[in-house]
This record gives sequence, structure tokens and C-alpha cells, in this order.
Amino acid sequence: MTVGYGDFRYELDDTWPTLPEGWSLGSVPDLAVDSRDRVFVFCRHKHPVVAFEADTGKFITSWGENEFTEPHGIFIDADDYVWVTDRQEHVVTKHTQHGEKLLELGRRGWAMMTVTPYGTSLDPPFNMPAGVATAQDGSIFAADGYGNRQVHRFSPEGELEVSWGTSGLEPGQFALVHNIGIDTQGRVLICDREANRIQLFDRDGNYITMFEDVHRPGDVYCSPDQFVYVAEQGSAMGVGPLPCGISIFHESGELVCRFRGPETGLRMPHGIWCDSKDNIFVAELGEEGNRARKFVKI
Repeated sequence: MTVGYGDFRYELDDTWPTLPEGWSLGSVPDLAVDSRDRVFVFCRHKHPVVAFEADTGKFITSWGENEFTEPHGIFIDADDYVWVTDRQEHVVTKHTQHGEKLLELGRRGWAMMTVTPYGTSLDPPFNMPAGVATAQDGSIFAADGYGNRQVHRFSPEGELEVSWGTSGLEPGQFALVHNIGIDTQGRVLICDREANRIQLFDRDGNYITMFEDVHRPGDVYCSPDQFVYVAEQGSAMGVGPLPCGISIFHESGELVCRFRGPETGLRMPHGIWCDSKDNIFVAELGEEGNRARKFVKI
């Protein structure tokens, strides 16, 4: 199966990845790729973090057993540290490649007060954090999330520095802060999923612009060559009025490629990342998803 167009054409690799005998990934909310092209898949199953070779799909290792309650977002920084969010435990954690925990942000099991589904806590963090990313200077940004409608910036040491966001549909407000990325200009990109948009801010939370015409964006990956890859969850199971798919923008906001709908083979893409060869890796949820997929650039 071939998808995309122009300089962004891809072929689905149905053989990727190769799981150990008797294993399954379960529900797959997110994945990330390190500097050595190893794909770390974050799963809601017996083995929460599972690593594969990007090229071959060969299993490398797993860790995190009995450590997470509800895995949600994963990010790998420039030094190959692994950052994850546990939505039900209300924490963001930093790990080595082998799973050793180095830092924990938030109070485990303690959600900050939010009394309505669309309310905003005045005492952050966290209330069901969804995503995390780090900037070039080591600053930590967290998308918070399902209970809150805020973004938080922490120092590299984990001290809370800035929080921004309220519930709403105006620029700078959020319907659901689902995931987060940082582009080559240092701008913070927020997947405002239920508002069908990606909002861009500076590091202090000042609104800059937005990318619209995206179908419930679940995740965003900002590449070193100034492209923005968006996993669009679309309507339930990827069909209906908002088909799921992948959209690729230049950082300027220009749409350079898009493939959507059942013919893409995608079902509810929830996470996205690229390797050094610009192959796309997608994490999928849902009864017809529950898998990690690879689209090989051709």
C-alpha cells in the first residue's frame, strides 16, 4: 500500500515490528525514536515500554512492568532520555534507556482540583497530563491534559516556572491539551484535539498562530528539517465525518502532504514520530488498531 504524494510518499510495512512469541502490545497510545533509530513503544499492557530496531522491527528490550497505571505520552530528548506521562497517576517521569527513573514531576496519584470536565485548575500541576517534550535548553514542557486545560514549563531540574491556558475556543485557550512538540524555532506546538487545531506559542506561553484543518490531532512530531507531522485521530475508529490520517506541514504552516481515510490502513492514530530516514511510525488505539505501524519513505 502506497500513500502520500510529491516528495512525501510512503509504503506501509505490514511486517513491522516483530514481537517475541506470545507477546502483544495491547493498546498503543504513543511511541518515540531515539538517536540510534530505536523505536520505543509505550503500551497499556504487560510490557509498557517495548523497544524495536527501526529498520528491521527486531525486538530489543522492554521495561516498566508494574510501574505505570495508564501510559499515555512518550518523548525522547536530545540525550536519549525517555520521558513519559502516566495519565491516571498524574505524573511526568524521566528515565534512562534501560528504565531507571531519574526524575518525577507532580504528586503521584494526586490530581489538582478541577470540578468540571472543561474547568481549569488554578493550582497546577497536574490533572491527567497527556504529553511531554523538552527544549534545546533542557526546559520541560507538559501538556496537561484531560483534567486541566494548561501547558506547564519546568526548569531542567524540574522546578515549575510558567503555566498558561484556560478552557475555551479562542486563540490561546484550549478544548483539550492532548500532546506537545517543539519545533526548530523553539515554538511550542499544542495539539488542541477537540478544537481540531494545533496552536503555536513561544516558550513563555504567548500565542503566535495555529494550524487548522486537522481532524482531532492526537500527536505532533517536529522534525530537524522543519516539518511537522500530525497524527489525526479523526472520528471514532477513523471513519465518519472526520476521517483519521496523517498531515504533514512545513513549519511555515504550508501543508505539504496529507493522507486520510480507511484506504490508508490507519485506525485512530494517537502517536507519531520519524526516524533518521524520515520513515513514519504511528501508534494506534481502538479495537481495530492497538498496534505500532511503520510507513517507509520511498
